[in-house]
Amino acid sequence: MAPPDTFALHAGELIALQVHAAHAHAMPDIHFHDRLRDGSVGPELAVIPAGTFEYGAAPQEAAPPQDRPRRSVLIERDFAIGVYPVSTEEFEAYARATGWLPRAELAWLSGRKPVINVRHTDARDYCAWLSRETGQHYRLPTEQEWEYACRAGAASAYPNGDRITPDEARYNTRQDFDATRPTRLRLLSRCFIRCGAMDVGQLRPNRWGLHDMPGNVWEYTASPWTRDHASLPERPLPGKPQAFVTKGGSWFDGPEDCRAAARRRRLENELDTNLGFRIVRAL
Repeated sequence: MAPPDTFALHAGELIALQVHAAHAHAMPDIHFHDRLRDGSVGPELAVIPAGTFEYGAAPQEAAPPQDRPRRSVLIERDFAIGVYPVSTEEFEAYARATGWLPRAELAWLSGRKPVINVRHTDARDYCAWLSRETGQHYRLPTEQEWEYACRAGAASAYPNGDRITPDEARYNTRQDFDATRPTRLRLLSRCFIRCGAMDVGQLRPNRWGLHDMPGNVWEYTASPWTRDHASLPERPLPGKPQAFVTKGGSWFDGPEDCRAAARRRRLENELDTNLGFRIVRAL
């Protein structure tokens, strides 16, 4: 049977699809943990069912050309994705085991705040370490997988409609935003009302139980940067770092960057206080 069009399903059907996928992989629940070698648990994961959807901005959506055109895509296989972005305490378990050290001059958070100031290469190394620890295959999500999981069947700009509120995402609240109206001029100078990343999982999840996909920190994907959805991946110059797609917006950025279709170009060796990642695990 062909995977369903998730845009055509209501909330109950989307959750039922998720439950069916979990049962098909002998998972006791739609959310689960893998255990590490020392008996501790890895990041919490959610089963995401196969399906079709459209990624990119809708024709009526206020969005830049890089978010277009909207295209249909098939997610062929079920997969699991982190319920939250990787937290600082989760990444520190990897750091202790491998000797990885943050740069002393850069900001470092603690506890359940998302890990920041890590490179794309660090995120990949963390996934490889998790794979060795658990015997499962961990990696970064593709851009399409990330947006599919974020939307959870929503064709709208955000997982819960064409507007978003501070109850749903951590973003710069200085300006309101309506995804169906033209984008206002963005100024470099901003006065932040809410500043800094917050503990993961504090705000409303989407229909598949995923937290912080809009806002908090931008999240690296495995997909090389493309100028738009009709272009080939950008190739780096010899000796230069590869550019990758990041998704989700952050505490530093306005709500327009929290749209499911929003994307930003970041380099694989880039470090930032509003840049982290989320993991995928094969089923």
